Amino acid sequence: MLANGGAEKVTALEKHARSGILCTAQVAWTNTSPVTELQKDLGSREFGLVALFVTPLADFHGVVAEAERCFPATDVLACTTAGEIGQSGYDEGLIVAIGFPKSGFSTTSMLIEDIQNLNAQPVIDRITLERIALQDRSPEMENGFAFLVVDGLSLSEDTFAATISPALRDMPIFGGSAGDGIDFKETLVALNGKSKSNAAVLTLLRSQHKARVFSLDHLVPTERQMVVTEADPDRRIVKSINAEPAAREYARIVGKDPEQLDRFTFASHPVVVRIGGTHHVRAIQQVNDAGELVFFSAIDEGMVLTVATPDNMAEHLRRKMAELSEDGAPANIIGCDCILRRIEAEQTQMSRELSEIMSEHRVTGFSTYGEQIGPLHVNHTMSGVAFYYSDSEAEA
Repeated sequence: MLANGGAEKVTALEKHARSGILCTAQVAWTNTSPVTELQKDLGSREFGLVALFVTPLADFHGVVAEAERCFPATDVLACTTAGEIGQSGYDEGLIVAIGFPKSGFSTTSMLIEDIQNLNAQPVIDRITLERIALQDRSPEMENGFAFLVVDGLSLSEDTFAATISPALRDMPIFGGSAGDGIDFKETLVALNGKSKSNAAVLTLLRSQHKARVFSLDHLVPTERQMVVTEADPDRRIVKSINAEPAAREYARIVGKDPEQLDRFTFASHPVVVRIGGTHHVRAIQQVNDAGELVFFSAIDEGMVLTVATPDNMAEHLRRKMAELSEDGAPANIIGCDCILRRIEAEQTQMSRELSEIMSEHRVTGFSTYGEQIGPLHVNHTMSGVAFYYSDSEAEA
């Protein structure tokens, strides 16, 4: 899945940093002191927050420990990825860093553990108090949003996102689920030296810069529908569709051989569910040994699934980036991009074109096992935030 040469481009990767509203840098995972190198490349500005998107090839615990030494007075959040989005767009084998300068941001981060058995009210209360305190100490920073990274194998992203959303009030939230390449074995998040699975890191940010949270997908619903007739919601497994074995019936509906279903099939023939007048993807992860479909997000009996057809990914992304630039080009964009988009891009030979678009528009981020937008956990999307200079900054 390597789009742009990965670790071979050591010199370019290790020495690159882009400054704007954010500071970004990246380093090959083979570097013996990767965070030390990132710290140097991020520059001398004082950061309130540093985010690290870490290839699963790297020693995550070692990276987190080094970050604690390099940034002792700064909140550092980190997560494993299903691929990175760096200076050249889609890439692999990198540790990507984003620095949020104190001059433009006030932030607070919290590690929330055991999200599979969440005691909701104390978490809601904690988030509420942190949100109010952040607003009180930075009243001059009028633009606020929240950023969430969560264990992508916890099977808890749906309920977690829905649970915490009310505590944020009118603060928009986006985020991504930590990944593990295409292995689906272990996903980790970390805050300030503490690495955890079955956990999430929630960061609340206020900024003097204009910020626009967004979500995009390139899928168009068709007339082909199916009904989930037997499921195990706790494990996100669909056992039967239209009262037939799930994988076999899905294959029939999309016109594929049931013995040949793979991640490329699921990426090119996604299914969506209608929620509140809008379609949201319920992406399929794999077929298990029992011929059942394992999903990336919430599923239940009685759910009506609609097969969707992809629009041209590159043309769609170009249009959406243009929309984000209608009132001026963003200085930086953070993107949480579903692994299924990356897989589809490879299958349709659009990886290079998509990478060029993301690089042109200064998108930095990672490939996910799912995306969060508002109270929803979704798939096959890119969620993110675009930052803009104020009119006075632009004139300067």
